[in-house]
Amino acid sequence: MQNAVLITIGDEILSGNTVDTNSNFIATELKNIGVKVVQIFTISDEIEIIKNTLKSAFEIGDLVITTGGLGPTRDDKTKKALAEFFNDEITLDEATFEHLKEYMHKRGRTEILERNREQAFVPTKSKVFQNYNGTAPCMMMEENGKLTFSLPGVPYEVKPLIKDQIIPFLKEKFNLNYISTRIVSVVGIPESILADKIENWELALPENLALSYLPIGTRVKLRLTATGIDDRLLQIQLEDEIQKLFPIIGENIIATTEDKIEKILGEILSERQLTISTAESCTGGKLAQMLTSNPGSSKYFTGGIVAYATQKKVDILNVSEETVERFTVVSEEVAREMAEGCQNLFKTDISLSTTGVAGPGKGEDGKEVGLVYYTIKVKNESETFKLYMPHLDRQDFAYFVSQKIIQDLVSILIRK
Repeated sequence: MQNAVLITIGDEILSGNTVDTNSNFIATELKNIGVKVVQIFTISDEIEIIKNTLKSAFEIGDLVITTGGLGPTRDDKTKKALAEFFNDEITLDEATFEHLKEYMHKRGRTEILERNREQAFVPTKSKVFQNYNGTAPCMMMEENGKLTFSLPGVPYEVKPLIKDQIIPFLKEKFNLNYISTRIVSVVGIPESILADKIENWELALPENLALSYLPIGTRVKLRLTATGIDDRLLQIQLEDEIQKLFPIIGENIIATTEDKIEKILGEILSERQLTISTAESCTGGKLAQMLTSNPGSSKYFTGGIVAYATQKKVDILNVSEETVERFTVVSEEVAREMAEGCQNLFKTDISLSTTGVAGPGKGEDGKEVGLVYYTIKVKNESETFKLYMPHLDRQDFAYFVSQKIIQDLVSILIRK
């Protein structure tokens, strides 16, 4: 088993009302056991569409996993489509019904047992994986050595089914290769120039190693993926190849383990026992949210403030009214004073500040949409930067700016 196809079923995904997070999670889990996702379909909950998609999926993959489309009513189209596709019929599975009764009893919901009884009806050829976090079971069907798993669509039901039951089942049933991945984060060099610099190294990579370039903001992540039967040897092989990069682009490498820039920063702050705080305006708290997304961030993140209104910058962060009047609120001078005030307020080693115009209209001082100044203050030294990104909407703007600030801070700390 090498290739997998994922099918997301549901009009709510197609309409854009619900984001499909299941596919990303499942693909990652499969990758870790050596199964590559080669196609992802998103389809409506219609019997013929489901059957036609299953046919297409089995033409290109050995494993098909569907999510969504499993409801508590007898007219569940996904089950009917599965039964028709595999020339089967649907009947009550007593073991699943007993599990459902126990699930309802534990939650004090026995009054709706009959309404959910239809969840215990499954195709007769299916193997059932009980759902311990919901009412719809996972059904596996096998034909000609190929498998399909049909899961509910709720993410907190999908994750334990995949991690605790399906992945262990696949590992036991098939002799699967390990797939190990390392990320090398590179800054300060455009992707095209980077590719030229490491071309000889890339061409000399062993056959079982693959390289991908993943640009994110102004950073490039080099993803090295190794495939083989011995995970320990793969880890050694990956480390050996990464070490060969340092004589070539060592001054541009900021991390070789963690993937997300906020985790890279978190490791540095924890290791050096540094504290950090934020004073945000145009990023609206996104910077603080990214910093606190790491487990254990309370060790280094002391606090943050979103001083959105100009007067709050003056009242809370002690930004000078004269500075605002002379240079306007969106200026490097105000960003610098915000960082100073933030560091004094929270008593931290490091403070970060942002002031800019996220849009869609111009700022109160007439500054253009997409303009931002940010200051990074490390102890007694500070650097202020300017960015101009008029093409980004508000959400993307806040995310990109926050990413860039954290990345710049990592680069500054590595230099020290």
